[in-house]
Amino acid sequence: MRILRGILAVSGHLAGRRAPANNAHLALFSRALQILAQQEPVRLQKLSAPDSGIVEMRLERPEARNAIGREMLQGLRSAIEKVKADATAKVVLLASSVPKVFCAGADLKERRLMSPCEVREFVNSLRSTFLSFEALSIPTIAIVEGAAFGGGLELALSCDLRICGENATFSLPETGLAIIPGAGGTQRLPRIVGKSRAKELIFTGRRFDAVEAVTMGKKNHYDMYVFIAGVVNYCVPAGEAYKRALELAQEINQKGPLAIRMAKKAINQGMEVDLSAGLAVEEECYEQVLHTQDRLEGLAAFAEKRKPVYTGK
Repeated sequence: MRILRGILAVSGHLAGRRAPANNAHLALFSRALQILAQQEPVRLQKLSAPDSGIVEMRLERPEARNAIGREMLQGLRSAIEKVKADATAKVVLLASSVPKVFCAGADLKERRLMSPCEVREFVNSLRSTFLSFEALSIPTIAIVEGAAFGGGLELALSCDLRICGENATFSLPETGLAIIPGAGGTQRLPRIVGKSRAKELIFTGRRFDAVEAVTMGKKNHYDMYVFIAGVVNYCVPAGEAYKRALELAQEINQKGPLAIRMAKKAINQGMEVDLSAGLAVEEECYEQVLHTQDRLEGLAAFAEKRKPVYTGK
């Protein structure tokens, strides 16, 4: 805004001054209006009652198909910090406001102008930003309509849940550029779909559609049952991914907020250690909800056959 005021002052459009109507001043004024009208690349919006607690994080860089450059990265980091500091936030919906694209990946036009040192710094910052997003204590849901390529898919993989429309397409194409996924793709994808399938997708860089995204995965045998984990949790008709994600967020929003946070912590930390250590993490997290007002409210609501009113205390 300070830059904008400076441009307007030079153009003579502040404090009642009028500048000569020459081409240079008109160009400056036109540029000032463009800056004023320019949208932030990442926008946060808190939903109102009855959906208070649900926060939308929207990617809004239509001119570059939401490609992640320096400005977009800074917008993501700022948005994540705001959510982290908001004690009223309970669920995050990550979506795109650009039709037919979630995120096209890195901004390669910007990348071409970077030195190797600058590339390293940018990719390290991108990796740490996605890690911060993953580390949020509240659930995050990615809503994918259209393309999620490279860093766009890596961003979605850093979310707890992923919902896609049937028009969605995915890929990690970095090996075709003689690099590798550098924002968590080599680590999160095999943890979700298994090592062999992740290797295939990263080695070939091939695109896969929404149907394959929901059905591919590693088979986890437990007694007589076989569970298959996919890249996405649900695939719905094109244009309906937001609706399904909002339904999930509304279900989560009705639960005890402290319990949701502790459940996420127990699962995330427990999956990185052996079963014995994981059970110790579960015990620690259960202890955190044992002496809360919400636990007593849940028991009272059950006995009185009513919906509980949780306060996060």
